[in-house]
Amino acid sequence: MAAEVDPAYFDPLGVDLGQARDVARWRRAERARLAGLREGLGQAGRAQVSDRVAGHLGRVLTEGDVERGCVLSGYWPIKGEPDLRPVLADLHRAGVTIALPVVETPAAPLIFRRWTPETKLAHGEWSIPVPPPEADLLLPDIALAPCLGWTDDCYRLGWGGGYFDRTLAALTPRPITIGIALSAARLPTIYPQPHDIPLDLILTEDGVAARRRDSRTQR
Repeated sequence: MAAEVDPAYFDPLGVDLGQARDVARWRRAERARLAGLREGLGQAGRAQVSDRVAGHLGRVLTEGDVERGCVLSGYWPIKGEPDLRPVLADLHRAGVTIALPVVETPAAPLIFRRWTPETKLAHGEWSIPVPPPEADLLLPDIALAPCLGWTDDCYRLGWGGGYFDRTLAALTPRPITIGIALSAARLPTIYPQPHDIPLDLILTEDGVAARRRDSRTQR
């Protein structure tokens, strides 16, 4: 068996229930560790990370020729995630259409509603602020995804709700996806399961950390 030759070998198409349970336990432990890593930065450290990530994001979008009217989905930061709201406001003023993800139906794909700095937000799932129901529904061309952990092949470890993977599986065409993460949150693997979908690019406070080989972000 390949796993006997290389203990790190993992076949996502050959998952059994025991293996899936082991992966789930490992992910829970890693989420707690990585959340602690983020918390340990302190408020000043997290603000510095946010500023650096925002600068790199601006350059990535400029290099990608993001145009006026392009729809970019951001996120509302929770639990110490990099705060990119200032750059989202700047992009809005530059003519980019900004959306935020909304959980409309539990355990279903996300929807995306238009956001501007003047939007009066409502309380969404887990009390995350979201655009109100009357805000326009949009389909993103580019989607930002906060990551607790990330790998060199652009897999993302999130909070475990599965919403982002379900959404990517449902969206046609699929948006360009950019994971936002701490450099120190790099993992050798997340032991990908059949439902896990890799992102196109991982961006950290140090710049572009990983890019999927067949990604549309290649130039």
